[in-house]
Parts: sequence; C-alpha cells; structure tokens
Amino acid sequence: MSISGVVGLLSTRPHHDVGDDGRMALSDHLRELRARIIRCVLVLVVVFAIALFFYDELAHLIRIPYDTAVERLPDDVSTEIVVNEVTGPLLLQLKLCGLVAVIVSSPYWLYQLWAFIMPGLHPSEKKWSRIFAAIAGPLFFAGVATCYIVLPKAIEVLINFTPADSTNLVDFGKFFSFTTRMLLVFGIAFEIPLFVVMLNLAGVVSGRQLGKYRTWIILGTFIFAAVATPSTDPFSMIMLALPMLMLFLIAEVVARWIDRVKGRNKAGTDQWDDDEVSTL
Repeated sequence: MSISGVVGLLSTRPHHDVGDDGRMALSDHLRELRARIIRCVLVLVVVFAIALFFYDELAHLIRIPYDTAVERLPDDVSTEIVVNEVTGPLLLQLKLCGLVAVIVSSPYWLYQLWAFIMPGLHPSEKKWSRIFAAIAGPLFFAGVATCYIVLPKAIEVLINFTPADSTNLVDFGKFFSFTTRMLLVFGIAFEIPLFVVMLNLAGVVSGRQLGKYRTWIILGTFIFAAVATPSTDPFSMIMLALPMLMLFLIAEVVARWIDRVKGRNKAGTDQWDDDEVSTL
C-alpha cells in the first residue's frame, strides 16, 4: 500500500459535502469510524511496546500493595508470591503491559470517541457533555487511587486467615487479576453519582426525590460496596461506601440546584411528585 493510501485510511475528512446541520453521508461516517479505530489501535500498540521496556518497574508497582501487606502481617503468618506454569510469566507480562497501554492511552481514545459523537450533538448537549467528560476522568482516577491506598489493608486481612504452620502461596497472575478488578470497581463506583446528575439533567429524577429516598440510597450503597468489592473484607467495603455516599450527597445538592435553575420547583411544590413519575 502506498503512503497516500495509508494517509487515506487515517483521514477523517468526509468525501461528500456536509450539510448545514452537520449531517454526513453514511459512507463518510463509516470511513471516519474506521480511521479513528485504526488510530486508537496504533496508539495502543506503541504504548504497549513502550510498556514492555518498563515491565520490571510496572510489576514492582503492582506488587507494592502485597509487599506492604506482608510487612504488617504477624510473624507466624507466612506468605510468598509465585508465578506458576511455563507460560505464566509471558501471559502476566502481556496482560500487565496491555492494561497499562489502555490506561495510559485513555485520554487519546476517549478523545477519538468524543470526536466521533460530538458532530451529532446539539450545542447545549455539547456543553454538558464537555463538563461531564472533564469530571468523569478525575473521578475515575480518584476511585483508583482510593483503592490503591486501601488495598494493602484488604490483602492483609485476607492473608491473615492463613492457618498456623502453613504458607500462603499467592499466584502473581491471579493477584494481578484481583488487583485489576478492585481498581476497576472503585473507579466505576466513583462515576455513579455523576450518572445521577445526568439523570437529573435528563428529567428522570429530581433533587427532592434523591432527598426523599436518601435512607434507601445509603443502604443500597453499602450493599453495592459489599457485593462489588472482590476482597469481601469490611474495611474495603467501608472505604468504598463512604466516598460514594459523600459523592451522592454532592450529587443531590447539584440536582437540587439544577431544579431551581430550571424552575422545576415552583411555589414550594415539586414538579417531580410521585403521581407524575408513575405516569412516565
């Protein structure tokens, strides 16, 4: 394939005229989607190749919560991290570097996704989606950081159940999968209050309704934290539930403010009473 052909594959410029309202031909949409997917794959491959050179440092970074937990264990509890099977080291390296490539390149492929969707949005939708995109990223990383902080305590609690005169052999591959699930659960959980605000903007739920069912939200949050955390220890559950409750409270305040700005609550009455909701 010639250089011009490669450039054509990566180009998102439409081949047909674009309408005044931003409408594009279906072939141009498909061509743009193909170009953005190829761009994302190329960036992922480059970042993955770079991550391979830093594999030892990345493996050490993943091990830090385990090593911290081991330092806190009593002297009569023995544990060791191992890599099983002949293909275990290779699979671990590929999975770890792949995860790092997805995380590090996330700003780029999220931008490509946003750039593909943005032409079809109205101006007001573009404004709110930019705000949500700006908030969603920091919230996700805040959840991941919180998990990384509490993870050593969760590992300590779990390994501490090892019987006396026994050695707990932790498979590195399974430990990596466990750590990844924990990080993703915390990161996604921190996004839930943001979706609550989005539902309020869409007119699905009001701030007054959030206040009315606050007790059930608190109960549901603790149940979600207990089910979602793979470690099943109470410390991780509490450390996931408390920040979520704080974010839910902020979401309720924001939802009430949005309701006032949009004039949903007038003369002390709630436009979103139960009778109207039941008719939706």
